Amino acid sequence: MNITLVQKIKHNGQPCSKSVRVLSELDRLGLRSRINQIVTADERNPASEGYALAAQHNVEAAPFFIIEQADGHTHLYTAYQRFLKEVLHQQTSEEAEISEIMAQHPDLDFI
Repeated sequence: MNITLVQKIKHNGQPCSKSVRVLSELDRLGLRSRINQIVTADERNPASEGYALAAQHNVEAAPFFIIEQADGHTHLYTAYQRFLKEVLHQQTSEEAEISEIMAQHPDLDFI
């Protein structure tokens, strides 16, 4: 399995806050070594590799993960909590998962 993390760099040259948070948590959990490649979608360069991967996979927000299986299948994760749970087999809280879904879809109304 090959794991690629696509992170975003803002116009000011700084990584987006969510990318920083994801990388920090992966470090804290001792899981960053499981990421094979980190690619950048740089707002200052729309031709950057990260933007090409986002276009190829129809993704509009970063960070996201591309998982390439040994059998050639590719899976995409745009939700970090789901990636943690399903790929890295880490326990996540329901509250964290709901919070992430709500942040990605502000048009949803939680009941």
